[in-house]
Amino acid sequence: MSGKLQDRVALVTGGGSGIGRASALAFAREGVHVVVSDVAVEGGEETVRLVTAAGGDANFVAADVSKAADAERLIQRTVEMYGRLDCTHNNTGISRGAPLHEIPEEVWNAVLAVNLTGVWLCMKYEITQMLRQDGGTIVNTASTAGLVGRYGAAYTASKFGVVGLTKSAAMQYAPRGIRINAVCPGWIDTPMTHEGMLDPERLAGRIAEEPIGRIGTPEEVAEAVVWLCSDAAAFVLGVALPVDGGLVAR
Repeated sequence: MSGKLQDRVALVTGGGSGIGRASALAFAREGVHVVVSDVAVEGGEETVRLVTAAGGDANFVAADVSKAADAERLIQRTVEMYGRLDCTHNNTGISRGAPLHEIPEEVWNAVLAVNLTGVWLCMKYEITQMLRQDGGTIVNTASTAGLVGRYGAAYTASKFGVVGLTKSAAMQYAPRGIRINAVCPGWIDTPMTHEGMLDPERLAGRIAEEPIGRIGTPEEVAEAVVWLCSDAAAFVLGVALPVDGGLVAR
């Protein structure tokens, strides 16, 4: 895919670690100018350092995408720095697992605010910018929990919402030159899931769910994100693409 995204501008939210960091690095490898955003300033700045150390171009903008003012400012800063916005990876997310009847209201609200409202707010301002130019591409991070019912009601509800939001927006804006898709990772070794991987029994259970026989890596998800943003995927839109080792194909 080398060169297909050369000199485009990409925004990656939740870019301070895990899938977001891998996505930023993958974009930069393709010659993309990358804006990394996160609430975790240290992590976001480290991602920028890794990109620049590898010869790429990146800048960090701190933002809480669950807040409209932050989401709008993030897009404005991206355009101020680079003049346009070609690709976005809306990747910010949190996970709080509990049986539905035990979820405190504040936890439910927090998960939906970050995972679903945050994606909507980013898309709102990203699409506004892309409509001013000649289109663009958007990839949202959903989850296999957005395709099949899984433990963690708030997280699952938020990710089903991301899939629905992606499909609805894809139909609305395809005629305007904006391609919108989602990736649905399975079990991926990221900081959000790493603690659970430390328990050998739980890790074995997760591996057993994966027909491929292993846990995935952030880099494998990032490759799918970059492909969906590239011209190689020009006829792909409204897709919730599992990157899951076959987990939902059973």
